Amino acid sequence: MGPLRDRLINISMENIIIRRAVREDCPRLLELIYELAEFERAPHEVTVTPAHFEDSGFGPHPVWWAFVVTVGGKIEGFALYYIRYSTWKGQRLYLEDLIVTREMRGKGLGKLLFDRLIGEMEERQFTGMVWQVLDWNEPAIAFYRKYAAKFDPGWITCSIETPPRGTANTGGINAPHP
Repeated sequence: MGPLRDRLINISMENIIIRRAVREDCPRLLELIYELAEFERAPHEVTVTPAHFEDSGFGPHPVWWAFVVTVGGKIEGFALYYIRYSTWKGQRLYLEDLIVTREMRGKGLGKLLFDRLIGEMEERQFTGMVWQVLDWNEPAIAFYRKYAAKFDPGWITCSIETPPRGTANTGGINAPHP
């Protein structure tokens, strides 16, 4: 028996299902998002409301899609993605989050989800898949290296936050023009 098989011994492969997320999964997905935020040392950064999360994935104009992995009927992980457009490469799958519960890590569930994303990328004829990984998350980096992922240290992630509702905008693109 190899190392992966040894770790899978407590899970029957018949009990593992990879499927597309449905609206009813949203409360569990949010639980896992909070678990991930704790792991990434940033629980205060999760500000999405359940209603906004659900509407963004299952409302009239969804902007994200996800696959879930269930073990014995319980969601133990998910991979959430959206379509990113590159002016150089065309449509690409952007992996926003790949999450497996603390208890189920190291049992092959992340690999099953990642392989399903690769299948989705191919089925939808995207030109590739892009994601970010924290530079201190060595287990994730090692996982992605197994797929011969390209790591690009030349780019810096940037973001602009919308001011909280009810506060004044002090400048920027939404500031009134003179």
